[in-house]
Amino acid sequence: MIRFMPRTDLPSGTVTFLFTDVEGSTKLLHELGAEAYAGALADHRRILRDAFTALGGVEVDTQGDAFFIAFPTAAGALEAATTATEALHHGPIRVRMGLHTGTPLLTAEGYVGLDVHKGARIAAAGHGGQILVSADTAMLLADAPLRDLGLHRFKDLTAPERVFQVGDEDHPRLKTLHQTNLPIPVTPFVGRAKELADLGQLLADPANRLVTLTGPGGSGKTRLGLHAAAAASDHFPDGVWWIPLAPLRDPSLVAVETTRALDGAGDPAEVIGARRLLLFYDNFEQLMDAAQLVGDLLIRCPNLTVLVTSREPLRIGGEHEYAVDPLDPAQAVELFTTRALAVKRDFIANGEVARICARLDHLPLAIELAAARVKLLSPQQLLERLEHRLPLLSGGARDLPERQRTLRATIEWSHELLSDDEQALFARLAVFRGGCTLEAAEAVVDADLDTVGSLVDKSLVRVRDDRFWMLETIREYAVERLEALGEADALRARHAEHFAALAEELYPSLRGDPKEALDRLELEHDNLRAALDHLAASGDGASELRVAGALWKFWNMRAYVQEGIRRLEHALGADGTRSAERVQALIGLSGMVANEDPDRGLALGTEALEIARALDDRSAIANARFMLGNNANEGGRFGDAVPHLEEALALFNELGDDHYAMLSRFHLGWAADEVGDFARAQALDAENLEAARAAGNVRTEAITLDSLAWRQRERFGDLPAALENHRSALRIFADVGETATIPSSLGRIALIYAMQGRAADAARLHGRSTATWDELGVLLPGHAAERVARIEELLGEQLSAADAGAALSEGRSMTTEQAISLALDE
Repeated sequence: MIRFMPRTDLPSGTVTFLFTDVEGSTKLLHELGAEAYAGALADHRRILRDAFTALGGVEVDTQGDAFFIAFPTAAGALEAATTATEALHHGPIRVRMGLHTGTPLLTAEGYVGLDVHKGARIAAAGHGGQILVSADTAMLLADAPLRDLGLHRFKDLTAPERVFQVGDEDHPRLKTLHQTNLPIPVTPFVGRAKELADLGQLLADPANRLVTLTGPGGSGKTRLGLHAAAAASDHFPDGVWWIPLAPLRDPSLVAVETTRALDGAGDPAEVIGARRLLLFYDNFEQLMDAAQLVGDLLIRCPNLTVLVTSREPLRIGGEHEYAVDPLDPAQAVELFTTRALAVKRDFIANGEVARICARLDHLPLAIELAAARVKLLSPQQLLERLEHRLPLLSGGARDLPERQRTLRATIEWSHELLSDDEQALFARLAVFRGGCTLEAAEAVVDADLDTVGSLVDKSLVRVRDDRFWMLETIREYAVERLEALGEADALRARHAEHFAALAEELYPSLRGDPKEALDRLELEHDNLRAALDHLAASGDGASELRVAGALWKFWNMRAYVQEGIRRLEHALGADGTRSAERVQALIGLSGMVANEDPDRGLALGTEALEIARALDDRSAIANARFMLGNNANEGGRFGDAVPHLEEALALFNELGDDHYAMLSRFHLGWAADEVGDFARAQALDAENLEAARAAGNVRTEAITLDSLAWRQRERFGDLPAALENHRSALRIFADVGETATIPSSLGRIALIYAMQGRAADAARLHGRSTATWDELGVLLPGHAAERVARIEELLGEQLSAADAGAALSEGRSMTTEQAISLALDE
């Protein structure tokens, strides 16, 4: 283990910190001009450093115009601060200073601990020419001329602390929470830096007099609002006042609670008058009839600003709605770890924590409730139990409101505020997995736009890119309500019928340029899974077979290979009827197993051909013959492949199916090359490329470019031409989003890089290519395995084991997008 030694130039043990900062630096720059300001700033730095070093101070850090200095004694720090302040007295620059004494941890990077933050907070509360001293430092300065400024709360909402000033000079009030009733949180605030910055800008702008934080229960609106209000306190000289509304049910009491918070009586508008203050109404959602009171206060009180938390907006004039989303993944893990350490001091976070947070939709309340369980359950056990979230997520702190002690209670609180129609639609929307379009909601659950919009406003349904969806923690509760509604089976049947029709509608579009259809199916994949699950559970084998057969190309192109194989196998087992639907499913399964088990693919193709001939279905016969040729190629039986592919090509030409005629030519060219008929292979590829480009069939264009590139590389040794064609193919696959093919494209370019002597780049691409195969859970086909062996042989010749390992590791850690850029030299 490497041990980093603490800095030896800094004092240790009991240390007094001195923080400084220039007051009004931006204004001063404008007043003096850049040159004069730079000179004044340089003089200021010289004066401070001379005073500090003369009395034993050591410079820990500087940021902009600010200094962070450490002294071995409080007396030395005070004398240095006083000397520097006096020396700056007649100059243009005014500096605020803060002193605090503690016993911080000394590390290789400097000081760590709360004492550092406390010293910085104290300095930030002062004004130019003012020296502030913490109570801990004042205890060590018995004879110093200190003025007790009383108890002050700082903007991080910690408990009040006593602050002293050096000397009797009068200054403006300290920049602390001197007029507020904001509560002191019992747990530290984690994350939300961007949200705090956003809200800071909104509340600082006089044009934004009503800001409403909206979001589902448990999203952290209250904590964010408290910290945003505290941070904005400088803009409100008459105070920041918190008005908790959760216990109330009578809207008329909002006015009463407003005047009580302000220590007044009667009409709240008269109590506020012209004062410049911020009212923070917390949990407004059950009191929407009182929204008009807020509107009236804003009209009658010209200097009033209002901050609100609510699960839906107030919908009054001038409102600025700010949606509070769940935490980002890193913040969620930090919150879980922080709360877990509070109940189990030896808790160690691992990769399962991120998965727990994802299961909980990164929702702060859910994360806090789950973290409290680490006293009894390991992260792995927690993860296993989160399949059913609501029973597990209970047992919140006793000092929390009842509605926040369990996740179920939090969601029920929102549900109880819904109208009957809203409750019914909320339950029915649970039939969708992964969200839905408005059109799907109208078709499947008879949704109407106004009611959907109301659920969005109330933060129970979310909308993004024209799709409506629920957080899974909320959807789990909605599923319970759906079961209670007594409509679950009927709605699941309608849902399955709707998405079965979608799969069949899009199947013909999964050729040529399939991107739009693939993207649509990707968006609805969870709904398609739900439809298949329902058809399987209800015993409708014929419909299950029809839907699975319509999805095999999507599963194959988007690299859901193992799932597709499993679902096709189940569907084929559920319905043994010798039908056209069975032929399509057999052909699909034959195509999906071709890479891993071409012998099985041949058997499936043979069964499909037998049924197709019995049905006298020429299109099905052509497809079965094509798939037999494909599997023969994948199994290295190129001579056997040729007659299958020649018959398929002839049939597709007769049927006018240009797409499959092109695919047949492609595979026939592959077989011809392997049996030594190079001229025929080249001619077939050239014909295919021309036909694909004329038809706008970009996918066939891409695979043909790869075939031409292979021949340029292997038969003619033209590496530059091969590289250009492989790159053109990769661009197409990336544009289409054909996930399953991209790792092969990267591997092909990696081989050329290795052949050209670009060994390090070849290793990086090879690392990402093989890592992607592993991530997709797909076995390498035989021809790809040969390519891998060649790449690794060339890397072994050009790189040391250490260099090759480092480059491969770098490639594995790349994103696919980064690897594509490297492959394209972009």
